[in-house]
Amino acid sequence: MPILSLRNITLAFGEPPILDQVQMTIETGERICLVGRNGEGKSTLLKLILKELDPDEGEFERLPGLKIARLDQDPRIEIDGTVIDVVAKGAGPTAALIAEYHHITAELGGDQDEEIMDRMHGIEQELQKTGGWELDQKLEQVLSKLSLDGDAKFNALSGGMKRRALLAQALVADPDLLLLDEPTNHMDIDSIRWLEGFMMKYEKAILFITHDRMFLRKLATRIIELDRGQLNSWDCSYDLFLERKAAVLEAEEKQNKVFDKKLSKEEVWIRKGIQARRTRNEGRVRALKSLRVKRSERRERSGTARLAMQDASSSGRKVIVAEDISMDFDGRTYIKSFSTTIWRGEKIGIIGPNGSGKTTLLKILLKQLEPTTGTVEHGSKLKVAYFDQHRSQLDPKKTLAENIWDKGDSITFNDQPLHLMSYLQRFLFDPNRADSSINELSGGERNRLLLAKLFAQPANVYVLDEPTNDLDIETIELLEELLLDFSGTILLVSHDREFLNNITTSVLSLEKAEVKEYNGGYDDYLRNQVSDTPKSKANKGQKTKSKERPQKVRYISISERKELEDLPNVIEKLEEEHTQLVEEMAQANYFQRTGLTAEQAAESLSALEQKQETAFARWEELEALPGK
Repeated sequence: MPILSLRNITLAFGEPPILDQVQMTIETGERICLVGRNGEGKSTLLKLILKELDPDEGEFERLPGLKIARLDQDPRIEIDGTVIDVVAKGAGPTAALIAEYHHITAELGGDQDEEIMDRMHGIEQELQKTGGWELDQKLEQVLSKLSLDGDAKFNALSGGMKRRALLAQALVADPDLLLLDEPTNHMDIDSIRWLEGFMMKYEKAILFITHDRMFLRKLATRIIELDRGQLNSWDCSYDLFLERKAAVLEAEEKQNKVFDKKLSKEEVWIRKGIQARRTRNEGRVRALKSLRVKRSERRERSGTARLAMQDASSSGRKVIVAEDISMDFDGRTYIKSFSTTIWRGEKIGIIGPNGSGKTTLLKILLKQLEPTTGTVEHGSKLKVAYFDQHRSQLDPKKTLAENIWDKGDSITFNDQPLHLMSYLQRFLFDPNRADSSINELSGGERNRLLLAKLFAQPANVYVLDEPTNDLDIETIELLEELLLDFSGTILLVSHDREFLNNITTSVLSLEKAEVKEYNGGYDDYLRNQVSDTPKSKANKGQKTKSKERPQKVRYISISERKELEDLPNVIEKLEEEHTQLVEEMAQANYFQRTGLTAEQAAESLSALEQKQETAFARWEELEALPGK
């Protein structure tokens, strides 16, 4: 039975409507991902569900007593007080009493214990009257489950821990429907993986918006797409959705071409008919008018960004050489004894927990920051473009156009003149907004503007610090294609695991001031973590020093050789099982049909993924043995 239904909902702030006679249902236990381009109205739909906005038409049908909670979008929000203050707000009217009770109990042990005890006794009585003790117990359970320190200052937390505290605030009221708007934004990878695991075990309904494709794939049991004012439900996995959506768009394009051809012929007929006959076929005239109306009502998909980089002359073969660099600041060591050589054409991902020093490492490698010890040398002919995650390169005092180019109406792009307005349109900016302040731009628009600013200058080294924040999936995929085709060098800090997988040739991992290098993308880094096999630099003239005594070489045995031959088939079968299980879990009736709980299903999927990781690790182990 649905816990929430939308019936013929329409909402417009002008033309065309954001929602146009839409229908939607949500059932308990579902994890629904709401997808759509930036600006389609996804966040607006969440506000309607929360009753923060009223529709122009239509109605909502909710189960009596339905409780809905939302995880706020921006984890960088500043809130005074402790974690217990923030989390208790989710408990409703009794929040202030519960928070005060916890503060008072923390103060016991001083000279004013008698006064404190009197106040605590009064609060206990009020909590007893209002049923607040049950909420207080729930608060303690949520804090424990999310591993939160209630006495910690909220503003001192990392972005990931702030997000965890805000999630606790949403969960303490035990909602029937949890709304998550871009929950992974500004979170590090460890926090995202924690959130995935927690959400997989959550047994009530979730409706979430995300641009993180790996997060989407792992969590969504159903996909609802908002496209040109319409909501369409896709009861399948994300990959199947992409295939089916592409087929739908292709069919729509063909249908539109047939329609437009017919309309064009009828327009020719009506013009010639006036000259050729005194009377016309009135039925055909009415049909033409109907065609015109249908054409005027058609909503085209908004344009696609046409991202492009400028070609620059190649840099020298060696791009950056770092020798034994360390960085200490404010009594803390962020990086210690790290050496590396970055070669032309490498695409290097940099990962690590928030606050571990990823941006610091970038600035040291770019010579924008002097290391405490060690040296950094740059190769010849470097032309560096730097994407700052805080977008500080955008000047709020300048207009949108001036931020990109302030030297006239035209820019030189790949040795050809290009009007600035045309360049803006490539990044989906209406020329009418060229003189607007950048303060009017959304987060996604600011990211696109910064990309436009970077790509307006030729470069052979791109340094990108969290470039995917606030971008929709389609724009992220376009950026991926561009970076893959780029022949120069890329240094990339990102929490988007799929983005890393699709682009990087190696990964630098920062943990506890140590920087380790691994071949491949994020998944390769995970597999290598099992055996902790760092990236080999032997092919680049570097030697690995070891203080350990040489060990006796062990050759592969006959049984191990046979095992190695069979492993690709084993891995292939495990991947097929994984794909099949994900597709089955994406079906709306999966839990009813199997009788499994969400937690049991998540454990089955996790066990299968563990088998895959073990098989990959064993394959790499046997591959490394001599005598194959």
